Amino acid sequence: MPRNSTPNERAGGETGHDPFVTVIMPVRNEEQFIERSLGAVLAQDFFADRYEVLVADGMSTDRTREIVRAVAGDRNVTILDNPGKIAPTALNVGIGHAAGEIIVRVDGHTEIAPDYIRKSVDALERTGAECVGGRMDPVGQTSFGRAVALASRNRFSLGGSRFHYATEEQETDSVYMGTYAKRVFSRVGLFDEELVRNQDDEFNYRLRSAGGRVMLVPGIRSTYYNRATPGGLWRQYFQYGLWKVRVIQKLPGQVRLRHLVPSGFVSGLLIAAVLSAVWVESAFALAALAALYVLFVTLIALSAAGVRSIGLAAQTALAIAIMHVGYGVGFIVGFVRFAGRWRLRRQSAPWDGR
Repeated sequence: MPRNSTPNERAGGETGHDPFVTVIMPVRNEEQFIERSLGAVLAQDFFADRYEVLVADGMSTDRTREIVRAVAGDRNVTILDNPGKIAPTALNVGIGHAAGEIIVRVDGHTEIAPDYIRKSVDALERTGAECVGGRMDPVGQTSFGRAVALASRNRFSLGGSRFHYATEEQETDSVYMGTYAKRVFSRVGLFDEELVRNQDDEFNYRLRSAGGRVMLVPGIRSTYYNRATPGGLWRQYFQYGLWKVRVIQKLPGQVRLRHLVPSGFVSGLLIAAVLSAVWVESAFALAALAALYVLFVTLIALSAAGVRSIGLAAQTALAIAIMHVGYGVGFIVGFVRFAGRWRLRRQSAPWDGR
């Protein structure tokens, strides 16, 4: 439960102003996690009467809403319908109903630290940034899930997403979840409702293009319950790659080398495989490329899991490969699926505050 704050304790920093905060939780069929994630939101060491929680539910077909009502009790928690069923529509529904001057996003698979809201509010006021976010610490609930967590902490696996490993405060291109000053949505617009994935990357790029700043503050901590099966991990990273193409089409300046490497690797394997049918040298090139990749991934996995945990290292290597190949295949499929949309760069209109 929230602490009993004294009048001299200022959750909003040293300005003498305690801002009202809206926590938006985009969820759908989260009965396995919602008790922990919502429970952590309600257990903040922030003034209990200075924040509300909006659970934007994507028309769940499981017990999500029932659990939300039970956990919420008499706290300021409201369930909103999200007919769009995806994160950007949930966030936009929440922003439209938000009473707070600060918007905190918390995902259903995430358990935030007890000081998450307080530190986020303090960081916004101290840095003057329009968005702040912190470290994401992945955990797994199965043996493969633990391997995914190890893979997620490695720079080689994820291509440099700083919120996985950063130890120092720094300006960055995007953060996990994110806490925003509500006023930015009137200036920049809402989240792009076309993007099933990567909507935060796209929004933060627009924010920075408009002169805003995104700050990564490692002291803002949360625990993310990552995918527990190879199939679930594949679908996640396939979608990341697929929708990254659409983001690049809308915002070409957002592309980085790390976004292209997985698809380049997969394309190289496919081209070598096709050519090997008529050109024997291609078969050797394919075998050499695959062997080099397997060796590199194995070394990374052994370093992460430890040489004494061969089974865990093997699953970690599999998780890394799924991340890379799934993303790469998704990116290639995205190029085909969105081939006719290179001129369609529609973005969200500025929010009028209503």
